[in-house]
Amino acid sequence: MIKTIKKTILLLVLAGLFLAGTGSMVVTQENEYKLIRQFGRIERIISSAGLSFKIPFIQSADTLPKEILIYDLAPSDVITKDKKTMLCDSYALWRINDPLKFAQTLNGSVVNAERRIDTAVYNSIKNVISSMSQNDVISGRDGELSQAIMAHMGDNMNQYGLEILSVETKRLDLPTDNKAAVYERMISERDKIAATFTAEGQAEAKVIQNTTDKEIAIKVSDAEAKAAAVTAEGEAEYMRILAEAYGSPEKAEFYSFIRALEAAEASLTGSENTLILPADSPLAGIFMGY
Repeated sequence: MIKTIKKTILLLVLAGLFLAGTGSMVVTQENEYKLIRQFGRIERIISSAGLSFKIPFIQSADTLPKEILIYDLAPSDVITKDKKTMLCDSYALWRINDPLKFAQTLNGSVVNAERRIDTAVYNSIKNVISSMSQNDVISGRDGELSQAIMAHMGDNMNQYGLEILSVETKRLDLPTDNKAAVYERMISERDKIAATFTAEGQAEAKVIQNTTDKEIAIKVSDAEAKAAAVTAEGEAEYMRILAEAYGSPEKAEFYSFIRALEAAEASLTGSENTLILPADSPLAGIFMGY
């Protein structure tokens, strides 16, 4: 009986030691903070991954996320500076940068943090878009709108121990009831811009064409003048050669002889041709020797 009681006591002691040992270990992952509380008050914060210890049954450990979180805002209507309604669907990237302040102000609740983020981001989006025209809002989706929203928010979320890293718009669209009218106006404006560009292009093309035609006319005129000069030089050279050919009786007689032979050759082109000359023909005189 006594041995049984001793064994029971020993088992209870071992079980208590085991529970105390396991209850004193705190395992911290890379993506989390551990808050060690003692009687509800935060004693210390563990931010490095690894194994640490706490006092069992007296201290407790709470977990907070350390990674970047995303909060998806519900789509809402916003009004631009020119009184146009737009539908904005956005999200925010955020993280806890001060676990102690986060636990003290928001009771360590991610849900409470998202409520604060929802209010702050929506108010910032509404105020920024209300100071911009609809065209500026549409053209600012390449990053300017996000920067303006972040600048408007500033660092006012630091009081809750959290930081908003970015606010992005997934969809920034027009309400269905006035979407068609806005699209028609945008198409009309683009058509006017296209017509202006077309008119400017046609005017520029006309200037280029006129300049080209003028240059071509000048070049053709210069070419014709050079051709006339070359022709005149050729004719002058031809007259000079003729003058030299008839410069003396011997040259004139030889030139006439050559011309007569060329004329006879031209008339006898082909086969079975007969050349008939009158007796008083100079060519006949050449052939007959008189």
